[in-house]
Amino acid sequence: MGTIAESLYRDSEFGTLQELPRAGSALEHPLVFDSTARDLQRMAQKGVVEIVHEHSTLVGDTWLIDQMRFRKIG
Repeated sequence: MGTIAESLYRDSEFGTLQELPRAGSALEHPLVFDSTARDLQRMAQKGVVEIVHEHSTLVGDTWLIDQMRFRKIG
């Protein structure tokens, strides 16, 4: 089946800016959102996506990614 990030990658068009969705999905939970965003970061290191915007918030003693926009490039 794959990860949420892989599904988002498959469903996106090349070069089109995508917002990592939050409302109405499994990504509403902050830890799931952060995990998916970190998967996209790893995909960016492989050169298949470009992270255009990222924002993190301190929750307790942990920084969690809470916003991300990316574009499919590979």
